Amino acid sequence: MPTVENMHFSLPPNDRLFAISRAILFEMDPEKAHDLALKLMSLGPVPKLIAKKYQTAAHDVSCLGQVFPNRVGLAAGLDKNGDYIDALGAMGFGHVEIGTVTPRPQAGNPKPRMFRLTQHGALINRMGFNNYGVDHLVEKVQKRSFTGKLGINIGKNAVTPIDDAQNDYLFCLERVYAHADYVTINISSPNTQGLRDLQHGERLANLLSAVKEAQSRLSTQHGKYVPIAVKIAPDMSNTELDEFCAQVLAHEIDAIITGNTTNGREPVSTHLYATEAGGMSGAPLKPLADDRLKAVAERISGKAALIGVGGITCGDDAQAKLDAGATLVQLYSGLIYHGPALVRDCIKRTIPRVAS
Repeated sequence: MPTVENMHFSLPPNDRLFAISRAILFEMDPEKAHDLALKLMSLGPVPKLIAKKYQTAAHDVSCLGQVFPNRVGLAAGLDKNGDYIDALGAMGFGHVEIGTVTPRPQAGNPKPRMFRLTQHGALINRMGFNNYGVDHLVEKVQKRSFTGKLGINIGKNAVTPIDDAQNDYLFCLERVYAHADYVTINISSPNTQGLRDLQHGERLANLLSAVKEAQSRLSTQHGKYVPIAVKIAPDMSNTELDEFCAQVLAHEIDAIITGNTTNGREPVSTHLYATEAGGMSGAPLKPLADDRLKAVAERISGKAALIGVGGITCGDDAQAKLDAGATLVQLYSGLIYHGPALVRDCIKRTIPRVAS
């Protein structure tokens, strides 16, 4: 039961201005609406107006050996190419994660590839790492004015055989290392064939070993240590998590992001789009995401940082991730459904309360 103090944060924010904008955008194809919204947010004085309306005071949080302005970040996928870092940062995020980026540009999967399940507050996507390539992203990153922390999420090209995937991750890591506050290894998207095989066994061990070796070398080369996070699927079983977390600890990976979209459909099984291929995100993902976050936290015992993602629609949802063991949280689908007021509410709810 929410207390009087936090009751405001137990429901999605009621933002009339955003509700009007959303009603218009939701009449459009989801992918076209996504692109249009980002372009409009970047126009002229719009970022400053957004910041004035929605930003809240900073409350520093230590994580990954760094100080984050707050606990709330943007998950990868919204800005794949780093084109809108400043506009998104204007919402008040303590960190923004861009990507997933691959070594070479690729178009992604055929359209349509994004579907709204509006009555469930959910999305299904099978984008397939559509992006302009790592060189484009680095060029954009160098021009940012956003002062929060920047994460860069890297993946492999679809045409790269899974046994050669390591080369793609190392290629991207080499190019983004100097420009990132942390780098995320995405081995959990359901939309690149075979990618989730990298979460297990010898492939996982070889990839983590190669990434840590590269991190050590690049740390010396650039004179700074950039933490490595690994983003995992929420569909992993307890047995799979046992193996995965053991590998993470053995290779001294800095953070785990739990987690990506799910292949599951049970909460939305009656919806018209339930049979569409792709990963589901949004409100129906929360119970599974929270459960897997707790499971990971139990297995790593504070020896790596945890970033909680999945199903956050109000401030209390963000706090629940922290209660489950996360230090930071990230938003994606909740932002699309509830707008920048959700960022503000999550930041305010996750500021530690000082006992009177």
